[in-house]
Amino acid sequence: MTYKRNEKGLLEETDYKFNEDGSVDWRSMIDPKHLYPNKGWFESRGEPMPRSPEGLADNQLLIKLSGIKELAKLRGFDGVTYDVIKCEKDHVAVKCRIHWIPNFESGTYYSLKHGDDDFFNSRVSFEDIANATTDNTNSFAQKFLETIAANRAFVRCVRNFLNVHIVGADEIDSSQGNTSPPVTKEVKRPDKLSPINLLMEKVDLGEEDFSTFKDILRGLWKNKQYQNETAADWESWDDIPKREVVKILGIID
Repeated sequence: MTYKRNEKGLLEETDYKFNEDGSVDWRSMIDPKHLYPNKGWFESRGEPMPRSPEGLADNQLLIKLSGIKELAKLRGFDGVTYDVIKCEKDHVAVKCRIHWIPNFESGTYYSLKHGDDDFFNSRVSFEDIANATTDNTNSFAQKFLETIAANRAFVRCVRNFLNVHIVGADEIDSSQGNTSPPVTKEVKRPDKLSPINLLMEKVDLGEEDFSTFKDILRGLWKNKQYQNETAADWESWDDIPKREVVKILGIID
């Protein structure tokens, strides 16, 4: 798919929302399908869990990794780098730097030719840091601390640069001993004993967290534990063939 931008660096045929000062209201650009209620927020206050995110304040919501990636694509970037600044058995810290393309908000215009020095110098770079430890991840995620830390750093980098105050689902402390209640993933499928449900429970991910699972698969590929080229085409839990689910369960068990 080709993304065409106008001279202001905005995607053509996209309905942008703007703040009073003329800047893009990136919070309003988030598709509601990427948002869901923060179960931990409501449980900590003894309040009933809403069925939908409609009408909730930003601090009562979580945003999926897929929503953060979509928002970053809307804004436009041409480079992401990760720097592992700490890597120990129980603690990994990663710094994420995103190179955002020029647009009217940065005082430059997208009409600059890509590759020219003026284009390169007009890019805006922003970085942020996040960590993953055995104290702020669940038991399964502890096998992929580097992947979890990288995801958290990316989410934080995008959110802070675009002034989005909804916490990313990947940023939530999912350990059992955290000070704020963890968000327990619920598997809402009819057959709880099916292989796919067992997989979702094993990795402690819900229906909305498939993009995070794809990152786990990349970690398994990198470690040469599970390499399947067709996995690149999986877009939801239902796309995973049953035989592959069984294989993955055997690997991560």
